[in-house]
Amino acid sequence: MQYLVSVIDDRTNSGTPEEMVEIAAFNRRLREGGNWVFAAGLAAPSTATVIDGRGEQPVFTDGPFIESKEHMAGLWIIEAPDLDAALALMADGSRACNRRLEVRPTLQVSG
Repeated sequence: MQYLVSVIDDRTNSGTPEEMVEIAAFNRRLREGGNWVFAAGLAAPSTATVIDGRGEQPVFTDGPFIESKEHMAGLWIIEAPDLDAALALMADGSRACNRRLEVRPTLQVSG
């Protein structure tokens, strides 16, 4: 099972040097444990573009789709056998990055 883990913050690229060391160590543990799929930080919400392709022509709108003080500042995609294992892993991730995290199971898409 794969999980999307959103890093919640009110700033972008705000990790301190000490936090970055802890995040790198946590990422190594994810890789060694076979849980790593992908991770990345995200640019500021102001750099986003919303695309609405439901009509005849797509509509492109600058800026985030929701204005909020906090936003998704980064993400992990991890593999874990179940939600309890994902939550246990990411409790350590939250400690490593010193941020709140949201863990959500991904839905399997056939194709």
